[in-house]
Order: sequence, then structure tokens, then C-alpha cells
Amino acid sequence: MKRIMLKAKLHHARVTETNVDYEGSLALDEELMQAADLRAFEKVDVYNVTNGERFSTYLIKGETGSRMVGVFGAAAHKVRAGDRLIVASYVVLDEEEIDFFIPKIMILDGENRIVEIK
Repeated sequence: MKRIMLKAKLHHARVTETNVDYEGSLALDEELMQAADLRAFEKVDVYNVTNGERFSTYLIKGETGSRMVGVFGAAAHKVRAGDRLIVASYVVLDEEEIDFFIPKIMILDGENRIVEIK
């Protein structure tokens, strides 16, 4: 049996910009992506803590060191700059892998800096 398990989470990422007309979807500072083991074009689920909206999308690389969390295209209708998000990525594991797998959970501050890794 396989199970879908949490792979990585960015908790309380703050939206820095939105643009409905921009091609792409969710842009994250490349440093955040590397720390959470996330890749460009990887599917993520996004939970807007501020307004309760939820959506699935894919990642694109933001400028390294910029601390950007940009929401673009249709997804930009679901957020505003300043909203707090949870960005979650999942992995499919075999039963034998589950006990040994540890997700990467990053707690961010209001400036999108990692303040805690769980």
C-alpha cells in the first residue's frame, strides 16, 4: 500500500506580490525552495490562512535572497499582498518508508525568513 504524506511545508509565508496577468503560478525565493527541498514546477497545495481560500498550483523560482512569495495567474484572485499562506508539498511513500521519512517544516516570520525548522 502507498500513502500520500506531507513532504515539506512553509508555514506563514507572507505574499509579497500578485499579478493576474503574469505567466506562472507561485514564485518562491529560491533559498526557501532549496531549504524545503522544493523544485520548480513541483505541485503544491496552498492554504490562505488570512481568508480561507485553498488552491493547487506549481512552483516557479523567485529571485534568490528576495524573500518573495508571488502568486500569479488565476491563483492571484485568491490572495492579496500581505496574506499569510501555508504552502505544502506531498510525496507518495510505501508503507515501509513512512516510519523513516521526516517532512521538512519551515516556520517563517513576517519577512519570509526561516525562524524555525521542525
